[in-house]
Amino acid sequence: LRHADLSGKNLAGADLHGAKLVRADLRGANLAGANLEGADLTAASLNKANAPSTNFRNARLIGADLEAARLMRSDLSGADLTGASLEFARLNFAWFEGAKLVSCNLQEAKFVSVNLNNAVIDTCVTRFTIFPDSSFTNCQGCPTGW
Repeated sequence: LRHADLSGKNLAGADLHGAKLVRADLRGANLAGANLEGADLTAASLNKANAPSTNFRNARLIGADLEAARLMRSDLSGADLTGASLEFARLNFAWFEGAKLVSCNLQEAKFVSVNLNNAVIDTCVTRFTIFPDSSFTNCQGCPTGW
């Protein structure tokens, strides 16, 4: 499915475990409840994707565009989001346990009640990003006071 055009498609509940979606176009796709565990979404475009309660555990989202994506209650534990853009993303109650967020654009993202335990956050743009009621136990790079 490399370079696949899945923009606007309804993939709700789809089992895409381990799928190779490198550079796939998933803009505006409905991924609600989908299983993308271990999927390779390197440089994929998920701009404005609707993906609540989606399983992204251990997925590769390196350089992925998740701008304005709706990822509420999604599980991104162990995911590699190096260089990803989550600008304006809605992440309420999401899990990022052990996730890697390095050189990311998190500008204006809403991390409300998010689990960032054991995550790594390094050199990310966090202008106007909010983290109310989020958990940061053993989070590397998470400043105290967030």
